[in-house]
Amino acid sequence: MAGTVGERVRWGILATGGIAASFTRDLLELPDAEVVAVASRTEEGARAFADRFGIPRAHGDWASLAADEDVDVVYVATPHAAHRAAAGLCLEGGRAVLCEKAFTVNAAEAAELVALARARGLFLMEAMWTYCHPLVRRMRELVADGAIGEVRSVHADFGIDGPFPATHRLRDPAQGGGALLDLGVYPVSFAHLFLGAPSGVSARSVLSEEGVDLQTAAVLSYESGALAVVHCALNAHTPVTASVTGTAGRLEVPHGFFHPDRFVLHRNGREPETVVADPRWGRRDSLHHEAVEVTRCLRAKETESPLVPLDGSLAVMRTLDAIRAQVGVRYPGEAG
Repeated sequence: MAGTVGERVRWGILATGGIAASFTRDLLELPDAEVVAVASRTEEGARAFADRFGIPRAHGDWASLAADEDVDVVYVATPHAAHRAAAGLCLEGGRAVLCEKAFTVNAAEAAELVALARARGLFLMEAMWTYCHPLVRRMRELVADGAIGEVRSVHADFGIDGPFPATHRLRDPAQGGGALLDLGVYPVSFAHLFLGAPSGVSARSVLSEEGVDLQTAAVLSYESGALAVVHCALNAHTPVTASVTGTAGRLEVPHGFFHPDRFVLHRNGREPETVVADPRWGRRDSLHHEAVEVTRCLRAKETESPLVPLDGSLAVMRTLDAIRAQVGVRYPGEAG
């Protein structure tokens, strides 16, 4: 089983890119978190990041961080093509892991990580910050309480305008490039949150010359008769909105659905109600909610989070796999 954590949870950061910097910045604002180590592929990269954030130890390779006994949990912030290797190394070293999304590049890799964590009794969680956001949690509670009746449809969209050159990681198949795994994981995860895993998938994409998706739309169908429509793009700045519609009303997120500052509850026959984020929660783009959940789980000796369950992450990866299979996106090393 996972070990006991002290008064402050000791974090290690694996990778030194933009998302690692954002997460570290937010960790440093938490009174019960301590960032004690960082790892990069080079000593120079790790040391520069450590100096930037006042981190005591800098490791020039991932294995040294995985073996660092002073680290309670590692945040894996590499591109998703490296998640299986990086998170697996940390789990094998006895560290708890919070791994960025998309969890891995495919469901098979995700299943390997989950099996490894469960076999060793270690905590593992996908860093799906949306699921930990208080407003999204409130939306889920309202739906569970029947506020909008039986859910009939979910719509969610996330697009950015680029353009990205062919050399960018988002266009590189070797790094799991494309809109779907980088952006589409949010609309798909949002649909899963309210409807679960679909029974059917129908998808279309616009592909780049490199063979990754620049734009993807999918309809997810459910045995209940409900439908989810999800869209993502690297070639257009879209509204980034979402809605959940039921037989007695709907929930609308007017912008930034994956880290909202408000949503609107429409109930049949009533005036709309706007629910606004509590300013005490901090910035709307803060990643600290997921760190707080990791801390709670570690202190409770839980090896997975009920907010971001591992079986749910596996189900999302299977849906992403099904979409990619339909549109013809395959990454190096995957079976034909």
